[in-house]
Amino acid sequence: MELSNRGLELLKQKEGFKTTPYKDSAGKWTVGYGHLIVQGDGVSKTEDISDEKATSLLEKDCQIAVDCVNDAVTSNINQNQFDALVLFCYNVGVSAFRNSTLLKDVNGGRLDAASDQFMLWTKIHTPQGMFVEIAGLRNRRQAEKDLFNTPFIEGEDNSLA
Repeated sequence: MELSNRGLELLKQKEGFKTTPYKDSAGKWTVGYGHLIVQGDGVSKTEDISDEKATSLLEKDCQIAVDCVNDAVTSNINQNQFDALVLFCYNVGVSAFRNSTLLKDVNGGRLDAASDQFMLWTKIHTPQGMFVEIAGLRNRRQAEKDLFNTPFIEGEDNSLA
């Protein structure tokens, strides 16, 4: 499966667009649509980024999550569930997604239990070693959960309201 336009638009909305590099709530350098800046990716911590470059990075970054979800999910899911899992994976990372109870529940066919797992991922680990709940993560997880629980009807307008 591939990330749908609906999923991509929700990801852009939740990530927000920032032209100037900044430290995210976990203290990591970020730019564009939530791109974590790493050495060798052609992005500087001191230079602004264009929307075109940010979109290109988002597509590349998303592909890692798309590939992970396609590889890790062994049960049948619909497009909205796939999109929600890709958005979740994009945010928490491949390793965390692969080791999550959320994935275990999806693969076990326990979709109600899987849905409940989204809301357990609303905290960050601070550099001081504390876990702190973040309102933005709570809102993001609710949006992912809502998308996961939205029936996908082939041929109907499944775009964001």
